[in-house]
Amino acid sequence: MYIIAGLGNPGKRYENTRHNIGFIAIDYLAREYSIKVSKIKHKALVGEGIISGHKVLLVKPQTYMNLSGNSIREIMDYYKVEPKNLIVIYDDIDLAVGRIRIREKGSAGTHNGMRSIIYHLESEQFPRVRIGIGRSEHIDLADFVTSGFVKHEIPVMEDAVIRASKAACCIFEEGIGKAMSQYNIKLKQAGEEQEHE
Repeated sequence: MYIIAGLGNPGKRYENTRHNIGFIAIDYLAREYSIKVSKIKHKALVGEGIISGHKVLLVKPQTYMNLSGNSIREIMDYYKVEPKNLIVIYDDIDLAVGRIRIREKGSAGTHNGMRSIIYHLESEQFPRVRIGIGRSEHIDLADFVTSGFVKHEIPVMEDAVIRASKAACCIFEEGIGKAMSQYNIKLKQAGEEQEHE
């Protein structure tokens, strides 16, 4: 079994905000593969289904971002899943808006949700798909990540969600190496590279 967890905050207030792009990716996967993510188990909304012949559990922790690890640890223990079979999708302020970055393992960086997961699993050895949400020089970080996307960003982020979701599936369909080579590419906008990592 593979677990695909998208990170975010529960509640109407946080719907469609930058920090909830992980939830948005899970919702896309749920629609694409007809998986109902509606059961509340282990402090999360979960849904079980099949993607490309693989048993997959889609997960949206309901603990609030900073405590995501509580929920993920319970799920991992219950299903007896190894960290390498966990894929986490989450937002990254250090990537340009819409950029996708896959890593096989590593530290949490500045992301509190990932810090919580690594702390509770006592492991960094799991793949993750980061979706760039950019950053603002003028807005406080906490306010920025819980804000919505501006009009010109929406189609870019919709495309990013699709690519991130496909990248997550590619990890268990064709391997992490293939997923990284296929999706860790720089977007071009107006004929130029958007931004380096």
